[in-house]
Amino acid sequence: MASSSRSQKSRPWRSASSIPVREAREWQSERTTVSRRVPLVKPRPAVPWGDFTPTAFEGEVVPFAVTSFREGHDRIGVQVRLTSPSGDVSLHRLAALEDGFDTWQTHVALLEQGVWGFRFEGFTDDFATWHHAASVKIAAGVDTALMREMGARLFDRAARERNRPVGQRARLREAAAQLRSESVADHGALEIVDDAVISGYFHDRPLMSLTTLGDERRLLVERERAGVGAWYEFFPRSEGAKRRRDGTVRSGTFRTAARRLPAVAKMGFQVLYLPPIHPIGHINRKGRNNTLRTEPGDPGSPWAIGSEAGGHDAVHPDLGRLADFRAFVRAARAEGIEVALDLALQAAPDHPWVQEHPEWFTTLPDGSIAYAENPPKKYQDIYPVNFDNDPEGIRAEVLRVVRHWIAQGVRIFRVDNPHTKPLQFWEWLIAKVSTDFPDVVFLAEAFTRPAPLQSLAAAGFQQSYTYFTWRNSKAELEEFLSGLAHETDDFLRPNLFVNTPDILTEYLQFGGRPAYRIRAAIAATAAPTYGVYAGYELYENVARPGSEENIDNEKYEYKVRDWAGAEERGDSLAPFLTRLNEIRAAHPALRQLRNLSIHWSDDDAILVYVKHLDAALSPTGKSDTVIVVVNVDPHSVRQTLVHLDTRVWGVTPGDAFDVEDLITGETWTWTDHNFVMLDAFREPVHILHVKES
Repeated sequence: MASSSRSQKSRPWRSASSIPVREAREWQSERTTVSRRVPLVKPRPAVPWGDFTPTAFEGEVVPFAVTSFREGHDRIGVQVRLTSPSGDVSLHRLAALEDGFDTWQTHVALLEQGVWGFRFEGFTDDFATWHHAASVKIAAGVDTALMREMGARLFDRAARERNRPVGQRARLREAAAQLRSESVADHGALEIVDDAVISGYFHDRPLMSLTTLGDERRLLVERERAGVGAWYEFFPRSEGAKRRRDGTVRSGTFRTAARRLPAVAKMGFQVLYLPPIHPIGHINRKGRNNTLRTEPGDPGSPWAIGSEAGGHDAVHPDLGRLADFRAFVRAARAEGIEVALDLALQAAPDHPWVQEHPEWFTTLPDGSIAYAENPPKKYQDIYPVNFDNDPEGIRAEVLRVVRHWIAQGVRIFRVDNPHTKPLQFWEWLIAKVSTDFPDVVFLAEAFTRPAPLQSLAAAGFQQSYTYFTWRNSKAELEEFLSGLAHETDDFLRPNLFVNTPDILTEYLQFGGRPAYRIRAAIAATAAPTYGVYAGYELYENVARPGSEENIDNEKYEYKVRDWAGAEERGDSLAPFLTRLNEIRAAHPALRQLRNLSIHWSDDDAILVYVKHLDAALSPTGKSDTVIVVVNVDPHSVRQTLVHLDTRVWGVTPGDAFDVEDLITGETWTWTDHNFVMLDAFREPVHILHVKES
């Protein structure tokens, strides 16, 4: 296939379908009907509602797809014209999928941040139409003279095109003469019809008629960390906390928390998420396990923001000063870690906002301010903001707060409960921030219904928490992961957190240590972004009775953990998490979202999926295929047959190929049908790399 005028290495994209760029003119400039001559409908990438812009991240392989057809039996072609933010224009030929629905698709890796333009172009492919008819008729001895002359005229037409290389034009003139020559028999003419080199000429530079131009569309490509990363969450007040003789605990600080950074980096995590670091209110402060009774030394919930020490733009005095936070951010950056900060738009009863702007809250008929509720949960220590009372004032204040933390070095914000605030507010805020700081990333903690969750993503959130923690069976995971990869992938980027301070599912409570291994393996391999809350590597799995959260929850108290001792005793999952992150770093297929394909097993607890990346789309220039086989039953040993569609990575079904288990180092020779046995108590997962032959 011909390449464009510049090497692909110097272009802001990677593609196996690029063809030389040339202008395309609409067959009919005036449109008097909605229908086009060659219809181009259901274009992707697209957001399925509203006028939102679809998104991708730097290096992401994006499927460009459209439905296109025309009447009769003439063949058509489809191409997509891409314009990068810096003005690079490229053309990529789409291929028809064998789906029976006239779907055309190609894949392009986009390497430049900013707003891309793209436009689909459909046309009647005159060469393909003739090639199909000639290959059938000449072989059958039907209308051979007519077919030969029609082909010769097409070759004459192509040879007159000045944008074709001189060598091509000469060969086409020669082929036209051969088709017209009486000394060339029909079998010789058929050889010209079947000549792959000549067909290649017309693939790269098709002969087009009835050309139809689709609408100009946009695609926002954001920085890689918007879509790829391993996240780790810890409470800085717990890192370096010391228990006093009287049983109270002295808070950790930014300085003591910085000592934990090398261990987080060693495990391979790239983003460190901090819960709110602001002053905590005293009024209605929660005690241990979310009780209303506090004891001396109870630190309260970090989400009850604000006191006489300040509000959202201040740091808790126990943690240090603002300068100490900046030093913490620099120390993290030196370890290759970005700091993500919580953005929780709510206030403790003694937050300065309550005195200065009581109109920002909801006043009840008895004169009291409404506190937050999520029945049956009650948050008496938190006042939610009412965004309808003074929307302009609230917008200005939140924008000021976000810009304040950006000035301290923060470029990632994890947003608390965004679905309890107006969607319009988030669309405005993210657009406003992105205009000046396009590298800022917002993660939506939106554990809510599908419509608001997806709407937040469409409105601008770069990442979203998902229902992953509640999808545990094979059937649930197949549906869930496939949906993330192929249904909402044009606008929603999932962050598969395995646990949070609020979420300790029954699967983890009762699945024992195998459950922790299983969930981490799936999260780290199924999506390019996943997260772990501290304590996961220590298998903390005791829940508060009647709840889905840890007993002695860190939200309401300090946690003094023995990280080093657990590793020395071999009682930590940290080595496994480290290995997962090493595998992610080594295999670019795992850093893509849309390339997941579900495969099959005969057991209802053996989940099988594949992540594949073609060589032409890979940053390494080599294809990468990873097969993940997981026993999702943490209580048993399972054995079954696994069935693979090896065509996904270009292996003919039935042919053998070699795989290496990236967890154990074992190697096997596999085909499309393989026996596996996975012991949940020893090793419940295979992460297999397909070796190149």
